[in-house]
Amino acid sequence: MKMYDLLESAHGAQVFKHKKNGLRVILMPNPVNDVAGFQVTYHVGSRDEATGYTGATHILEHLMFKGSKNFHKALKNNIDQLENVGAILNATTWNDRTNYFEILPTQYLHRAIEIEADRMRNAFIREEDRKAEMTVVRNEYEMDENDPISALRKVLWSTAYVAHPYHHTTIGWLSDIENVSIERLRKFYDTYYWPNNATLSVVGSFDQDDVLQQIDEHFGKIEPSSHEIPQVYTTEPPQEGAKRYVLKRVSNQPGCVCIAFKTPKGLSDEHLCLQVLSSILHQGRSSRLYKKLVHKGLATSVFAEDYPNIDEGLFAIYAIPTPNSSSEALEEIILEEIALIKKELVKPKELERVVNMVKAHNIYGRGSFFSSLSQVNEAIALKDWRYFYDLPDRLAKITPKMLQEAAMKYLHEDQSTTGHFIPLSEKK
Repeated sequence: MKMYDLLESAHGAQVFKHKKNGLRVILMPNPVNDVAGFQVTYHVGSRDEATGYTGATHILEHLMFKGSKNFHKALKNNIDQLENVGAILNATTWNDRTNYFEILPTQYLHRAIEIEADRMRNAFIREEDRKAEMTVVRNEYEMDENDPISALRKVLWSTAYVAHPYHHTTIGWLSDIENVSIERLRKFYDTYYWPNNATLSVVGSFDQDDVLQQIDEHFGKIEPSSHEIPQVYTTEPPQEGAKRYVLKRVSNQPGCVCIAFKTPKGLSDEHLCLQVLSSILHQGRSSRLYKKLVHKGLATSVFAEDYPNIDEGLFAIYAIPTPNSSSEALEEIILEEIALIKKELVKPKELERVVNMVKAHNIYGRGSFFSSLSQVNEAIALKDWRYFYDLPDRLAKITPKMLQEAAMKYLHEDQSTTGHFIPLSEKK
């Protein structure tokens, strides 16, 4: 197509850039049936927010379903019309990105393209919708507050990070959710929601030339932003000692403990090593911490989070004690296991088990349109759409020595943040 530059071809996919407005398009054909998935990933998330408008990306996610210039309820063609033809549609917000997607019969793919193009620059963003959706978002916030793990996680990030905007929870702080003005939300929308700050991905059964033509017809007429898209330049200062916090709250849920360590940027090989270590520690019944904690009746569950981010992230381990144990006892055992990883090389069979498991999960995910869109969405957020496709080859290069070196460099006390959730009885 003359309106596009072909940037690269890899893993059966092709990446194009629109010559007029800088919009990137990833085509991933999978002609198993007459179904296609369409997705817009905006390179904006809670990382781009600041005090006063934290949660703006998430609130806008809600508002952008309330209609746009050419698709709204008064015309009886709002986006939810696609559900009438069997479409699955939704949106999600995270640290580094926001995505809007539809999975639907290929014959209706053109309608998803039209709708997403229209709400890229013509979403209503109205005050009456903000007021209505504010209560919905506030309910989501309160649900998180009632969950010990979610509450512990929120304080974890705000304690571990001081300067970097990862300090802020994705859903935002309650006072910002309740009080942010519609003018501030429109300004945020007008700052980031442009074709030169977005990537489209199409997966499934479709005609490539036809899809590129439709995208050009509807997205191609949108001008690029007249301003530079703001970039986050704040960096987190070095942590100079362990951090600890205790969260006490009335709850009928059990207590829990979280131990986290600062990690490198998500695209680095060191971060991949930490992801492998995370799986060795918690993934499956044969994992180290499952056998040490759950199998022995000391914890009801143990799990880890090690999501790759654009900037430095957190390697976090959570454990919930049984009535016969305590969060303090679990913390001690977790730290002992981490110390052992730094002292002794991981056994080759243990590494092989995890690598095979991650590879299988990666490959199985490509068989689902939803998983394919989800995987490429997170990769786009990292600014490398091939991240999950390249993962098997990268994993094959990981050695026990590399794991030990990563553990010694990052899993040490001065880079740690530890939190305990202590449930309190209802006050009489």
